[in-house]
Amino acid sequence: MKKAIFKNFIIILILALLFSGSIFSIVISDVLLDKTKVNMLNILQIMDQSLDYDSDLGLQINELNILNDHNKARLTILDSEGNVIVDNQVSEHLNMENHLQRKEIQKALKEGYGSARRRSGTLNKSMLYVSYMSKNKDYILRIAMPFNGYVSYLVILLPSILLSLGITLILSLILANRFSSTITKPLYEISEELLKLKEDNPEFSFKPYEYSELNLIGDTTKRMADAVKQSMKKIEFERMVRQEFFTNASHELKTPITSIRGYIELLENNMATNEEMKKEFMARIKKEALNMTVLIDDILMISRLETKEVEVVITQVRICPLVTELVASLKPLAGENDVTIEMNCKPITINANHGQMKDLFSNLIVNAIKYNKPGGKVKIIVTKEGNNAIFIVEDTGVGIPDKSKQRIFERFYRVDKGRSKKMGGTGLGLSIVKHIVNYYNGTIEFDSQIGKGTKFTVRIPID
Repeated sequence: MKKAIFKNFIIILILALLFSGSIFSIVISDVLLDKTKVNMLNILQIMDQSLDYDSDLGLQINELNILNDHNKARLTILDSEGNVIVDNQVSEHLNMENHLQRKEIQKALKEGYGSARRRSGTLNKSMLYVSYMSKNKDYILRIAMPFNGYVSYLVILLPSILLSLGITLILSLILANRFSSTITKPLYEISEELLKLKEDNPEFSFKPYEYSELNLIGDTTKRMADAVKQSMKKIEFERMVRQEFFTNASHELKTPITSIRGYIELLENNMATNEEMKKEFMARIKKEALNMTVLIDDILMISRLETKEVEVVITQVRICPLVTELVASLKPLAGENDVTIEMNCKPITINANHGQMKDLFSNLIVNAIKYNKPGGKVKIIVTKEGNNAIFIVEDTGVGIPDKSKQRIFERFYRVDKGRSKKMGGTGLGLSIVKHIVNYYNGTIEFDSQIGKGTKFTVRIPID
């Protein structure tokens, strides 16, 4: 392992040095190129001040000392029309083509100076051109020097680059050897600590190491141990939830059973003095029995949805006809509460269980009606967004207090217990909705404000 770490480290380091060296060379070459252009421009400016444009320009160029150090430089003087007047390396300059369209000449005419790189057709060399608009007369001065691109500068920089790379590589070899040696010791220590996994309740004590990758092993192991502990806590919490569920269910069932027993005892003791009172007692017994049946059905439904053990018949459910039929059946309830129902439904078909979809909409719409205000509205929207069916049920009712927003999907939780009891609610409606949505891998969100109403938004993937 030590050799593998050392080998890979060196390979990566060499690649990094080569890459950084290349970038360094390019940057320095750009700097030198800009410097060369500035120097060439300075030469032209000095020459412009030294030349007498009314005398023989060719003779003056040959006598200029400024070109002694630049015997490879080519100097050209042009008029503003681009015609060559003098060229120190071409004797038959009068036969030369017009230079007006050359890039450096165009820039000089527009900006006062310009530069360009290209191959000279006259000298058959790659050249760097710098041009300058004369301040004294209507002339353009141009100087050109051989230029082979970045290779020219690379030859100058190569020895220093190789030297720096060599020194860096030697130092890196020493550091790589130390690195590969120091990394193995922590790995041995970590492996010894991992042997504690055989214990029932391991407590790890990993040392902090210099390298975060090594610390990652210890952190991951600790997280795994913590995850196991959290799982145990979750199991315990679920056990408590189930115990609470059974306690609440027993309490909810005890109320109608107690009421039924009370009315039966009244009948047995002949407390009903006439037939009308007997009918009233029987009606109340029937109502309580019906409430108990609804409660038991809701409990069984939640149990089936949680366990997913019962086989559910999946068909293609057309949502709009389902909602239309449901709204029609709820019109009497809406009339009793003086609530208007509005529907905006786009044709959508999803693969689901018809009964579950009906229960989903029924619970949301019934709640929207019951917890509304006189003269209020319930708005139902069925639409599609991407690969999701969107169901929205919005009311203008009493709203949900902030303290209850985290608990409204809990089983048997009622925002307004008094009102729920009066309206016959079991406290399981929204819990059923949540379980149905989860069954189809969907999501449910809500937005509510006190006195303004509540909006539920359900998203279910369309297969």
